[in-house]
Amino acid sequence: MKKNYPTYFKYLFTFGMASFTLSCSNTRFLKEGQMLYTGAEVKIKNDTISKKEKKGLQTALEANLTPKPNSSFLGLRLKLYFYNIAKEPKKDKGFNYWLKYKVGEKPVLLGDVDREFNKDIIENYSENKGYFNAKATYDTVSKNKKAQVIYTLRPGARYLISDVKFQKDSSLVNQEIQNIAGKTFLKKGQPFDLDVIKSERERIDNSLKERGFYYFHPDNIIVQADSTVTKNHKVELNVKLKDNTPDLSTQQFTIDKVIVFPNYNIRDVKNGKYDVPMNADSLQKHAQDDIYVIDPQHKFKPKIFDRALYFKKGDLYNRTDHNLTLNRLISLGVFKFVKNEFVVSDSLQHKFDAYYLLTPKELQSLRLEALGRTNSANYAGSELNLNWTHRNFFRGAEQFKASVYGAFDVQIGGPENAKNIFRMGSNVQLSIPRIVAPFRFNSSSAFVPRTNITLGYEFQNRTEYYTLNTFSGSFGYVWKENARKEHDLKIIDITYVSPANITDLYLEKSANNDAMKRVVEKQLIFGPTYSYTYTNTMLPKPNTMYYKGTLDLAGNITGLVTGANAKKDKEKTIFGVPFSQYAKIENDFRFYHKFNEKTSLATRFIGGVAYPYGNSEYIPFSRQFFSGGSNSVRAFRARTLGPGSFDPRTIPDGYYFDQSGDIKLELNAEYRANLYKFLNVAVFADAGNVWLINEDADRPGAKFSKDFLSEIAVGAGFGLRLDFSILILRLDLAMPLRVPYYEKNDRWTFDRINFGDSSWRKDNLILNIAIGYPF
Repeated sequence: MKKNYPTYFKYLFTFGMASFTLSCSNTRFLKEGQMLYTGAEVKIKNDTISKKEKKGLQTALEANLTPKPNSSFLGLRLKLYFYNIAKEPKKDKGFNYWLKYKVGEKPVLLGDVDREFNKDIIENYSENKGYFNAKATYDTVSKNKKAQVIYTLRPGARYLISDVKFQKDSSLVNQEIQNIAGKTFLKKGQPFDLDVIKSERERIDNSLKERGFYYFHPDNIIVQADSTVTKNHKVELNVKLKDNTPDLSTQQFTIDKVIVFPNYNIRDVKNGKYDVPMNADSLQKHAQDDIYVIDPQHKFKPKIFDRALYFKKGDLYNRTDHNLTLNRLISLGVFKFVKNEFVVSDSLQHKFDAYYLLTPKELQSLRLEALGRTNSANYAGSELNLNWTHRNFFRGAEQFKASVYGAFDVQIGGPENAKNIFRMGSNVQLSIPRIVAPFRFNSSSAFVPRTNITLGYEFQNRTEYYTLNTFSGSFGYVWKENARKEHDLKIIDITYVSPANITDLYLEKSANNDAMKRVVEKQLIFGPTYSYTYTNTMLPKPNTMYYKGTLDLAGNITGLVTGANAKKDKEKTIFGVPFSQYAKIENDFRFYHKFNEKTSLATRFIGGVAYPYGNSEYIPFSRQFFSGGSNSVRAFRARTLGPGSFDPRTIPDGYYFDQSGDIKLELNAEYRANLYKFLNVAVFADAGNVWLINEDADRPGAKFSKDFLSEIAVGAGFGLRLDFSILILRLDLAMPLRVPYYEKNDRWTFDRINFGDSSWRKDNLILNIAIGYPF
């Protein structure tokens, strides 16, 4: 491609001139004597510390300086410019107010900078990091009504820890501190660091909380530093209990009684006190496994608290069981508020009673949902859901959910024979807050394991083609090891699909297309499924990830026992319906990198394979993989991509929707940025496809082969996200960059891009409208 270098230079020159003009224009708004503050720099004068340490110290010091200069992008202070050009509004509303105070940014002046205060910050922070002789100075550099402050730090040598002593005495709490001294964060030879000392105090406090010292506090510990023991820049640390430590903090407490009020209401608080008996002696002797449940209306079975509460009479208090109990009570899903109180019952024997004040949610709810939607497959439609939930179905915190729904999707363009779709159905689920099994299952997780039983039915009508009746049911378990790891095991997952009202029109279209025939075949799918999910996206870290792996094994034992082999004409049936036999695995990995609070990069990889064997030659249509659409490769309409290099345009009458495959590979990347409050933008690129395991004469090029990389579809685009907190409306405009069903050496489409051609835009610019992020 021939490059027009003079044009490039013209653009660079124009951008440079615009930057210079905009930069100068901001200072012309300053009053006489005012100077725009452009930031601070810390220079460190010290030859005894490494470059890495110097850089780390410099970065930390500059981050602590105040105020911050006006924000800039590529050297341009756009927000400051908007503030300057906007007129002072007469009211706290209107365009000028929005431009000046919402979009714009007030100038930060040199007069706003307290340089002495920043100098003290630099010296104090340096001392806290072990530079006890730190001295700082500052200088101001100004030019063209702009000013920068240069701070110079001479930290001197950094003091290292020469010895750590834990002062001994005869108290019980001191003996426990001595027992945990070996795990101290304070190590000989390491630099003195106040943050590490604070962490050490927290460590001691946490350890003592695990040993019954409920009333202990980190402030009860003092770490004394003595730098006079040597002249070689060393410091000796002495860890001790403060002399004025309260007596209550030094006592080790055990549990006396455990009392639960499962129907407590916050309105029962009067004059700051609970309107409940906080004296265990007044309780009636109605106990379940040493737990007193005060429930006159008998709304809850006492056994649920025996499973949720970890404290029992005589137990030594520890923070782990304390937090586990609170988390498990919340994860039951039936209580809106969970409050815990410890009341001293025997000060001589150091015992207290544990009170749990539980405010239940509304036990029953009825919700009606109406949804409108459109998708990249040229369908628009609506869905109506009626959901009823009972959160305490058998008085044991069992959640029962029942729903009925109806939906329709009407074709508004695209393939003329796609036809409209109407769906209606119902689902019920019973979720029991324990493992229902012939064996005992003990969990030390903060999350209550659940047994889920589901039943469902759906009627689907694709007008002028066919109707499908789908029956489903499952029995399985869901449990979480912790907030990051979740397991979902369905011991049995059954799906039965029964087609009806297959029209002559569809029979005619599918006469020479086996893939279309399989859509309306009876299907019986049963077997176990398992999925594992790991995520740390809830953590305040710059790099987080999400992973979900799914294993689906259908008809394996049954096929083995019956000797089923469809390839050798030994297909077995159950009630006249051949059962499916296959193994399927799918992996969904996502990585998120946050550049700052407003910009991030999200990436996703999906890899999956489904292999039919035994009683099946093909994967059931409902269990295959699909590609294209608003949550996949967005430059291709939903379920129209693939398989492989098969050209869907060759299908008679334009019937090219619902293309499926047995193997899927997909990679997505999306750069996300916030423009203004609820308005976010994104630039994205997607790549992927699906393939078949076996050859299909009706779809040449669909089988997975060594040339699969050349059959990867690529698309890119940009989008808007309207984030209203309770709802995220997403609009993505994408175009294909690589089309796998073009000729092998002609699949990249750069030379075909022509935004001025209306017919090109119609066929190649795909608008996706969806709810929520794609990944």
